[in-house]
Amino acid sequence: MKESDNYFAHPSACVDEGAEIGEGTKIWHFCHISAGCSVGSGCTIGQNVFVAPGVKIGDNCKIQNNVSVYEGVELGDYVFCGPSMVFTNVQRPRCCYPQRGAQFYAKTPVGDGASIGANATIVCGHRIGRNSFIAAGSVVTKDVPDHAIMMGCPARRSGWACECGEKLNEELVCPKCGRKYVQGENGLKEVQK
Repeated sequence: MKESDNYFAHPSACVDEGAEIGEGTKIWHFCHISAGCSVGSGCTIGQNVFVAPGVKIGDNCKIQNNVSVYEGVELGDYVFCGPSMVFTNVQRPRCCYPQRGAQFYAKTPVGDGASIGANATIVCGHRIGRNSFIAAGSVVTKDVPDHAIMMGCPARRSGWACECGEKLNEELVCPKCGRKYVQGENGLKEVQK
C-alpha cells in the first residue's frame, strides 16, 4: 500500500505505485487502485472498488461499494456512482477471442455532476451527460443528454433534472432553486441571469 500525507487509504487497500491520488481523497477497505490511473481530490472510494489503469476520475467524486471503473471510463467532477453499478468497456466480449489493450476499449465519458444509481449498467461507448440521473437498475444503451433522468431497461428519458438534483417542471424550471433551462446542443442548458 502506498502511504501519503495527502490522502487516506485503508490498510487493506492496494494503491499501486504510479497511481495519482488527489489531496483529501479517501480509499476504503479492499480497494485496488491501479498504476496509471488518476483520481482527483476530495473523492470517496467505497469498499471493494477497482480502478483500472488509464482511468481518469475528477474531483469530489463518490464511488460506492463494489464498483469497477474500467479502462475507457472517464468521470468528470462531482460524479456519483451508486453501489454495485456496472461499467463495461468492450462491446462484444468473447473469452475465446480476448480483446486486450486500449484500442479495444470503448470510451465512456461521464459528465460533471452525473448520478448513476445502484445496480445500473452503463454499456460502453456512450456519453453520460452532465447533471444527468440514471435510475437504480437501469441499463444505458445510448448517449444520455445533459440533465436527463433515465429509467428502465433499456433506459429511456422520463424527465429532466436540475443541477441541484430536483426534477424540473414542464416549463423546465426547478421548483426548489428556481434555475431555468432551455434545450441545448447536448440536452438542456441553464438560462444565465
